[in-house]
Amino acid sequence: MEFTASGRLEVRLTRADVGKRVSVRRVSEEGPAGRKFTDTVGVLTSWNDDVLLITRRTGERVSVDAATLVAGKVVPAEPARRRGPAATYPELARVASRGWQPVESERLGEWELRAAAGFTRRANSVLPAGDPGLPLDAALERVREWYGARGLPAYVQAATGATGTQELLCAELEARGWRREVSAELWIAALAPLADAPDDPRVVLSRTPGDAWLERYQRKGVSEVALRVLRAGPSVWFATVPGEGGVPAAIGRCVVDGRWAGFAAVEVDPALRRQGLATAVMTALARRALDEGASAAWLQVEDGNAGAHALYAHLGFAPHHTYHHYRAPERDSR
Repeated sequence: MEFTASGRLEVRLTRADVGKRVSVRRVSEEGPAGRKFTDTVGVLTSWNDDVLLITRRTGERVSVDAATLVAGKVVPAEPARRRGPAATYPELARVASRGWQPVESERLGEWELRAAAGFTRRANSVLPAGDPGLPLDAALERVREWYGARGLPAYVQAATGATGTQELLCAELEARGWRREVSAELWIAALAPLADAPDDPRVVLSRTPGDAWLERYQRKGVSEVALRVLRAGPSVWFATVPGEGGVPAAIGRCVVDGRWAGFAAVEVDPALRRQGLATAVMTALARRALDEGASAAWLQVEDGNAGAHALYAHLGFAPHHTYHHYRAPERDSR
């Protein structure tokens, strides 16, 4: 918060600060014991009719009555990280997209329209990496037409919580009735510590997902389109820990792309969890990625997956940003 020379709190925000990261304090309760205050940090996405809308790192939007403000200021775009590799959102968004490639894509200015017959939202959503080259409403209409021609719902993937993320776009989408369906976090870590865990000789690496690997992954449905997505990427590796009856005890996937190694599809037989199998799979993949010159790691985990959060934090990962999939509103059929 900002203090004046007299030591009093001060609001140092104007409507010109929309789009910037801010910190505000407001009165949240008046009572016999006095005032209670609430602090909010995030991107100021609008200031209309004396109401401020602030988007937090997670994508949550907080409405603040300007009359309740007691302090506020613009703060640095992103706090200094205490661990993990340095990375911006645009870099990670491009790397993550190359690591989970669609079957079909088309450019709309600096937006990428991606489709893969509906296999995962990541491969069937727009990645808005800049200016679409059209006014927003016209661009969104083009998006709806493109996905409609393929029999798919229209999704936009937009992020919050880091340098270069898209809080303003998220607010514009919500204002137009686009509904946020799913949110997930992208976590990053240094790669070398992950590779330093003890070796497990049971882990087998291959360039393609064999029948056994797919048997463990089968719960997601493995079509020919899904196989194309799984196999695509700059340098793709699959890990398998053999199990009973030909079904692996654990599997994983890694895409090496320059300095980045992206981990996905890390799955363990539910009866064999908490035995170190996920760590063994990721360690083997990390060592291979180090051999190919990678130094940093990333992965994606959906909100609410407490078990995965605990595992990845133990392995040295930390959240970088949150991304959201917004679905276009249904058209009025009248």
